[in-house]
Order: sequence, then C-alpha cells, then structure tokens
Amino acid sequence: MNVANQINSEGFTIIDNVYSEVEIKKLISLIEDVTENKTENSTFRKSQDLFAIRQFHKEIPETLPYLFNKNLKDIIASTFGKGYFITKSIYFDKPEKSNWFVAYHQDLTISVDKKTEIENFENWTTKQNQFAVQPPIEILENNFTIRIHIDKTTKDNGALKVINDSHSKGIFRVENLEIKNETICEVEKGGIMIMKPLLFHASNKTTNNERRRVIHIEFSNQQLPEGLEWSEKIIVENLAFT
Repeated sequence: MNVANQINSEGFTIIDNVYSEVEIKKLISLIEDVTENKTENSTFRKSQDLFAIRQFHKEIPETLPYLFNKNLKDIIASTFGKGYFITKSIYFDKPEKSNWFVAYHQDLTISVDKKTEIENFENWTTKQNQFAVQPPIEILENNFTIRIHIDKTTKDNGALKVINDSHSKGIFRVENLEIKNETICEVEKGGIMIMKPLLFHASNKTTNNERRRVIHIEFSNQQLPEGLEWSEKIIVENLAFT
C-alpha cells in the first residue's frame, strides 16, 4: 500500500530515514541555541513534564531549511500535491521522567489571525495570544499533520496511540469512541509520522527514562472565507536553502 492510500484508509503512516544524523544534530543545535537562554513567554511553555514551543517555525526560522529537506518536500508533493502551506507548528520536548499524558482526542481547531463571525466557524478560543477556531469539517478533512521525530519514539516514552480509520467517522465525542484497531506509532529517530487531524490519537506517560522530542507541523491548501487568514502561513514551495 502506498503512502497516500495508507493515509486515506488508516488515517496515518510512518516513514523512517527522512532525516540524516547530520540533519538531526543540526536541528537539535539550532533549537538548543535558542532555548538555553530563553525565558518562558507566550509561545514558550516549560514544566517538569513538558517543554513546548508554539509557532515554532516563527520562533526558530533557522530550522526551516533543515526540516524541509528534499526528502520531506518529495513526500509532500508525491502524497498530497503542490500548493500546501504550514498553518501551525509546535515543538514538544517530553523529558525523561515525564508524567505528562494526553487522552484520546481529535485535532479540531485551526490558528487564525482574528476573531470574526463566520457561519460554521465555532468554539473560538484564545491561547498564548493566538486565536483558534473549529472550522467546517471539510477544511479539517483536507488538512494533514507531519510529526518529525528527533528522538527514537516507542511505547515506553510517549509514542502516539491511534485508532485506525477513526478519521473517516467525522467529528464525534470521545465518550462514544470505540477503542479497537489501536496502533502504537513507534518511530525511529529521523523518521516522520503523517496523520489526518480527525484521527483519534493519545499518548502515555514516559516509563523508560528516555527523552522524546517531536516537531509537529500542520498543513493546508485552502483559503479561508471572508478575509479570515491562517495566522502562521508559510508556503512550502518557498522553503529552501539560501
């Protein structure tokens, strides 16, 4: 089964060896250069269980040419086509002794530049000075997420668990979720996981004292209505080494 067919049927796929050891080391170096001296602010969140950077590609734009290497660009183009852009990016660093876990959920919101009354755009929130809203399901169904793994991720250090094919059922409450065909998405260092936002996913606490760092990037190719804009939009085809 090819990548596109697996994503359509199961809601996700895993691809190893997207990044070389040299590329991973460069990404780690760029992140550490910024984070070592950065105090907590609206986009940097730090606790004993989690360190997260929201709007990651804006906070550390130097990482973009390394994230969007030829391998990743080819995967996006061959799987989804051209015209896609970043809509959101988050860096997650789950420390070795983290008790942080996430229950099963769907990713139902998008980041936008302002709050305005638009039909079928619901459940507005503001987090870290960022507007978020639940758009019509058609937008969510067409988007995808890529999770770039800087560390080897296993069931013992918080690998995502997913319910296969749950993305095809629409939006529904987690209480109605029937947990069957569950997959633990273990990914090698330098590999990626691609998933649909409506796929139910969760992660457990860390039990093996191994760190788990992931860069989570969401993509779309759709224009929002009535002057609403994606707040973190960067066009993929424009990302290249200079």
